[in-house]
Amino acid sequence: MNTKRFSLAAVLLSSTCFVSAAAAETLTRVATVPLKAEITGMYEFGNDLFFNIQHPDADLGNTYAKASVGVISNVNWNAGELAAPTDAAGKADVLSTLGDFQVLLQEGDAGKIGVIQSVAGEDLIVSNDPDFNAFLPTGDNTGYLFTNWENRPGGMSRALLNRAEDGSWSVDMDATDMIDFSSVNGTWVNCFGTMSPWNTPLTSEELYFDNTADWNNAEYKYIEDNLLLAKYLGEDKYPNPYDYGYIVEITDPAGSATPVKHFTMGRFSHENSVVMPDEKTAYLSDDGTDVVFYKFVADTAGDLSSGTLFAAKMTQEAAFGSDAATTAFNISWIELAHGTNDEIGAWIRDYDGIGMDAYVAGETSYISDEDVLEWARGEAADNRVAFLESRKAAVAKGATAEFRKMEGVNISAAAIENGFPFMYMAMSEISKGMSDDEGDISVTENKCGVVYEMRLDANFNVSRMSPVVAGHGYNKENEANACPVDSISNPDNLIVLADGAVVIGEDTSKHENNAMWIWRK
Repeated sequence: MNTKRFSLAAVLLSSTCFVSAAAAETLTRVATVPLKAEITGMYEFGNDLFFNIQHPDADLGNTYAKASVGVISNVNWNAGELAAPTDAAGKADVLSTLGDFQVLLQEGDAGKIGVIQSVAGEDLIVSNDPDFNAFLPTGDNTGYLFTNWENRPGGMSRALLNRAEDGSWSVDMDATDMIDFSSVNGTWVNCFGTMSPWNTPLTSEELYFDNTADWNNAEYKYIEDNLLLAKYLGEDKYPNPYDYGYIVEITDPAGSATPVKHFTMGRFSHENSVVMPDEKTAYLSDDGTDVVFYKFVADTAGDLSSGTLFAAKMTQEAAFGSDAATTAFNISWIELAHGTNDEIGAWIRDYDGIGMDAYVAGETSYISDEDVLEWARGEAADNRVAFLESRKAAVAKGATAEFRKMEGVNISAAAIENGFPFMYMAMSEISKGMSDDEGDISVTENKCGVVYEMRLDANFNVSRMSPVVAGHGYNKENEANACPVDSISNPDNLIVLADGAVVIGEDTSKHENNAMWIWRK
């Protein structure tokens, strides 16, 4: 293990192949999915690519009318351009130049795939929102496929798969089930994720909840989600907000598949986390409006239960109002706090037993804004603010909270070893806090989105974020394709290939058929 780390460090130190947004590049559409479907769960394993057809049009009248988890085996990564579909049949199909798409699982299969049950065993939801995939090999041509189901409460399936010599896959449904999250009081909106360097799935709780004070407000517009979570818990137990919004590691994934919530990595709307090859440094994206970019550094390699949380301060390189497609940002890191799962978990328990009957308009039963400011001044008794209200804590310490729809952040250890020491992040769209004239960031609005590149140094730190792929030509009057079909539109999932290429999956209503792209330098 140490030899590998040293070799990676040598690559990072010696590499000078920084590529600017102006460098020669290619962007190739290689797949499209059916109407209303999103591309999620892109995961490369060996010669195969897993991905999902999330929430397709239920009226398609074909196989793809249900959410599907599938794979393209023996992928041809050098495939040519796929034309955007123009006929009804093509718009209702999965099309790809990479190879043939095989459906492995669909919502509701065997009465359990995507079925979210309460602690008492009652069916609550049949999800049509598969997201993150990760494959864990357990032997030659066999292993477990882990798939997120992005709901409130959320879920994850573990399917035992077998691969034949011709590349076709089969599912052992008797050895396939949903992960039991009852030991951590359930999960909330399991979004994208990654596999840790030590081969444990890291699923992200995407907590779209900007103000905890409304968590027990009966008049809150999305209170039905909280009530369904309460139904999941049962026994008239109203959920504790601080139990949700974390990175959840599935430990012993081929055995007990035990979930562990890493409170140390902060509570916010996690889109994704990615752990660097040093097995200590992780970067975390925060999905929503006016959100923050985070870094976590573990105390011990391979152990995320103890470490230090940081938030990014951005400095724009060009003048306010510059083009989002060409404007880079410098990054400095503000330390929020050091913590352990055990100490933070004890603070969380202080908020158990608070129900809707405790709500008083204009007040809060949880951490208040004054508590946040007290902590930022160094006057608090402990660091709970940093980990339980991480976004407010970051703002109070001077970090940048202006990003709009921060999506997947990812690397490839193989690419780093091959001389491409870069991390990439998808920003679904550039608007609101990123395009106003306030704060640290002000660039032109780009409703089609941007993918950013960050160079990793020898310590796996990043200090600059530069756009390398940008959407263009937004026209809201073109209802079917408000972003032209030759433009990316609302990039979401990202994976990086061993040769440094970046695969981009879309989550958009601005393309009639969401697309998958390959960007090459």
